[in-house]
Amino acid sequence: MRNSHRFNSPLLTMMLPVVALVLFTLLLVSQVASFAAPDHNRTLIGIKKPMSTNNPVVVMETNKGVIKVQIYEAEAPVTSHNFLDLVKRGFYNGLGFHRYEPGFVIQGGDPKGTGSGGFIDPATKKERNIPLEVKPNLKHEVGAIAMARTNDPNSASSQFYFTLAATPFLDMNYAVFGKVIDGMKVVESLRAGDKMTKVSVMEPAVK
Repeated sequence: MRNSHRFNSPLLTMMLPVVALVLFTLLLVSQVASFAAPDHNRTLIGIKKPMSTNNPVVVMETNKGVIKVQIYEAEAPVTSHNFLDLVKRGFYNGLGFHRYEPGFVIQGGDPKGTGSGGFIDPATKKERNIPLEVKPNLKHEVGAIAMARTNDPNSASSQFYFTLAATPFLDMNYAVFGKVIDGMKVVESLRAGDKMTKVSVMEPAVK
């Protein structure tokens, strides 16, 4: 049967491919722009935002392997400065871990190796102590590094510990100042008597 209602315009027939090409080009441009534009509201599930890309990393060589620790210098300046100063002095080289509590902590940094020692400042001939520095966002997560102290909140000196499990009951009571970013298996293998052979600050790569 003949279709007597078909609209057959030569001009329209010629323009259809052009219109289709224009629409396809606009669609392609919009898709590319959408892909290239940064989405500042996008959240990457399972990826935590680092404290800071400028925070220094300390490399701790032990008889069990190497541990890399990011130091929260911006968030805990007093505690971080004390620890980094001791690292740069070579204070921790050769010192050991004297306390191991399964599923809790591994503790070291005592020159006496008994849990009662600290850093004696050559300038004053006295033990250097720092004030307690805590913040709600600095938590005792697995692999956190924090300062050990006596019952006096302001008695931290050189001793530190790594947490082997989340210990939120220590939050706001002991100063967290960093976290293990590589070598957590090494941390978990440490026991009382193991030693730090060399501790140093990782130098940034030369650009």
